[in-house]
Amino acid sequence: MLISIIEQAILILASGWLLAMNIRLVQPYPRLLPLTSGFWLGMIAIACITMPFTIGPGVLLDVADAVIFVAGLLSGLLTGGLAFILAASVYIWINDASALVSIVSMALALSLGLICRYALLQGRLSLNIKYLLPLSILLHCMSMSLLYLTVEPQLQAHLLSMMLPFMVVAVPLTLMLIFILKDAHDRQQEQQTLASSQARLLAITSALPDMMSVIDEQGEYIEVTAGNIIFEQEDHRAVGKNVQDVYPAEHAQRLQAFIKDTIAQQAVNHMVFELEVDNELRTFESVAQVVKADIDERDAVVILSRDISERIKDETDLRIAAVAFESFQSLLVTDKNNRILRVNRAFTAITGYQQQDVLGKTPTIFSSGKHDKAFYREMWQDITSQGHWQGEIYDKRKSGQVYPQLLSISAVKDSQGEVSHYVAGMTDLSAQKEDAKKIHHLAFYDALTGLPNRRLLINRIKQIQRDSAKQKRLGAVIFIDLDHFKKINDLWGFSVGDKLLKHIADHLYRLLTEEDCLARLGSDQFVLVLEPQADNKAELVEYLTQYSQRLFTALEQPYHHAEQGLRSSACLGIAELAGSRHSAEELLHQAEMAMYAAKAVGKGEWRLFEPKMQDALSARLLLEEDIKRGLAAKEFCVFFQAQFNSDKKLVGAEALVRWHHPTRGLLAPGAFIEVAEASSIMSSIDQVVLLRACEQMARWADMPIFRDITVSVNISPAQLYQHHFVEDVLAVIEKTGADPQRLKLELTESMLVTDMSQAIERMRQFKQAGIRFAIDDFGTGYSSLQYLQQLPLDQLKIDQSFVRGLPEDSSSLAIIRAVMAMANSLGLEVIAEGVETEVQRDILFANHCYLYQGYLYAKPQAAEQLEAMMQAEQINV
Repeated sequence: MLISIIEQAILILASGWLLAMNIRLVQPYPRLLPLTSGFWLGMIAIACITMPFTIGPGVLLDVADAVIFVAGLLSGLLTGGLAFILAASVYIWINDASALVSIVSMALALSLGLICRYALLQGRLSLNIKYLLPLSILLHCMSMSLLYLTVEPQLQAHLLSMMLPFMVVAVPLTLMLIFILKDAHDRQQEQQTLASSQARLLAITSALPDMMSVIDEQGEYIEVTAGNIIFEQEDHRAVGKNVQDVYPAEHAQRLQAFIKDTIAQQAVNHMVFELEVDNELRTFESVAQVVKADIDERDAVVILSRDISERIKDETDLRIAAVAFESFQSLLVTDKNNRILRVNRAFTAITGYQQQDVLGKTPTIFSSGKHDKAFYREMWQDITSQGHWQGEIYDKRKSGQVYPQLLSISAVKDSQGEVSHYVAGMTDLSAQKEDAKKIHHLAFYDALTGLPNRRLLINRIKQIQRDSAKQKRLGAVIFIDLDHFKKINDLWGFSVGDKLLKHIADHLYRLLTEEDCLARLGSDQFVLVLEPQADNKAELVEYLTQYSQRLFTALEQPYHHAEQGLRSSACLGIAELAGSRHSAEELLHQAEMAMYAAKAVGKGEWRLFEPKMQDALSARLLLEEDIKRGLAAKEFCVFFQAQFNSDKKLVGAEALVRWHHPTRGLLAPGAFIEVAEASSIMSSIDQVVLLRACEQMARWADMPIFRDITVSVNISPAQLYQHHFVEDVLAVIEKTGADPQRLKLELTESMLVTDMSQAIERMRQFKQAGIRFAIDDFGTGYSSLQYLQQLPLDQLKIDQSFVRGLPEDSSSLAIIRAVMAMANSLGLEVIAEGVETEVQRDILFANHCYLYQGYLYAKPQAAEQLEAMMQAEQINV
């Protein structure tokens, strides 16, 4: 029996190894495993049958029942049934007396195994010694009991005596087989679980867009898995290589430092770096974790590397978009159902709505009511068909104020081409509209009076011309030019002048009908356009005669300033407006020419345009062009009128301009000065006079007779207030070499009252250079006595109008005496001009005036003639 026990134990151990090998080999074929396991368990049962325990003559025991039981318990019906069939076939083939009993015993063992398997699957039984030991004892007791009932009585007692030794052997062998097979099954399941986990992990890592690398602390690649984003899908080439073989030296050093730092910290570590891939600079992010178990006794890290170039770009785009969203333009975002999702600060600033006020609502809350349904229908048709709409629209602020805005709406589509959002950009046009109104007003209206300017006047004339043509009636264009308005500015200042102009504009405006137009062209010039009034010229003249009197009456209404009433008068020039026979510019031109004709008669006059007036204006324009030509041809020269003292000694000369005209001969200033002053050419003539006078002074410095005389040069208003006038005069003196102490500048009183403080400052600058000053035409101005003490003057010049009245005009004599008394008290020289008779000279001398200028002594003449005259008188003396 001992030999049988050893044989059975060896058989059980061998069968366990055999079944474990079967499980490993047939594992790839799970459907075949129950059959092969049943086959091998049947073979083991058959082996046990061939090596029974001999209890007595004809009584044999084996552990085949245990094998069949284990087959049913661990593998189920198919495996247990196949093993049972194979073992039963052997018993049938042996065909001895105990074969049937053995087959029944194996059937009972299989049934018990299947029952226990069911309990095991239901969780009512577990494979541990607590349950398996009783089951093994029960199994073999069943087998011994069945055998006990079938043997002869004389063997029953012997069987009972062998029962305990058999149980001691059979139960451990059964338990041994169960645990061997259970361990094989457990290993097979663990391997399956591990393989499944590995497959799942491989699938997960393969699905990652990252490159996973295992690198040791020396920088050597141990493993490279998952999608390779750096090595161009050649990750197997990196295994076994060092990072220095793969990357540029700079990055390799950085990566090795990153690995060592991760190992030292024993924690997750991050690194962002840039590499050039396919001639493109890309940005990568690496996350490293220390591998817990050593790999070939080397510390290593697992590194996941991801290309984040697109993410960086997207983040940059998002930042830019966020900044752009909070730009100065008002922005609003809705979903596809037009529900507001977001607004920016500019939107709040423009509309007054906070974000929480509008979230979830539709933009219809901003509707102003100024647009009908057709407007919005066309707008959405454009958005639907073109994906965009832009235009001006009126919306309503939170305060209820309606305002204009430029609205731009764009549809945002998703990857399927469906609209997901709408973005609206809004620009408040309130300021632009207001600025446009202001610009329009500045472009078409006078800033001072608010009346239309020349541009708008031209449009109104054209419109009234069209009305005149339709009605076949006559209207009129009236050109109004105020008389002596400049004197108001000179005497009271520009502020008072401006108020007077507004006063006049207000009174003129009251005379207008709805169709008439009143405009301001310039400083003191207005134009009134009358709607068609008459059927013929005679009726028009009659109407204009009455209307002009109404205009004169309105103009004479006083403007009260400083307890004084300032009155104005004007001259009117009228042009007949008859349809479109003449252009608007021609009508204005005709009215202006008629106004000049009225001025030629006197103030407070009016004239209707006649064609002959065109000839006078043409002559004036031709003269203006002729003056410009003469200046360019250097036809203007200087004559000098000598100035003498009471001893008939030459003390000075006044420089006077003359024009050597090629066809008209020598022209005095009266022939061209008025036109030159009106056309702003006078400053050029003054420059010629100053230059020629200084050049002559320099030449006279070498002549004893003229060495000590002064030369007087008249200064016009156009010169005195020029920005660089002082520098220009001093530059001429330096250029010509003239003595500034011999130069005397003559000013008129009216020039000084324009800007007295600036005039005084410039005169003082000239005085510092030695230049002297004289007041020309003294006594004819408006404020001479008021400012005389403030001016750095050297001489007063009595106007020839006072001298001409001597000796008969007692008023002129009284003025001369007053001037002399005032000049003596102020220590000023006095010279009288226009002295033509000895009587005039004697009266002046008697009143202590000792300097004279006039035809009694010398006419204006060229420098050469004056030199010859003085030399002749010196010879005669």
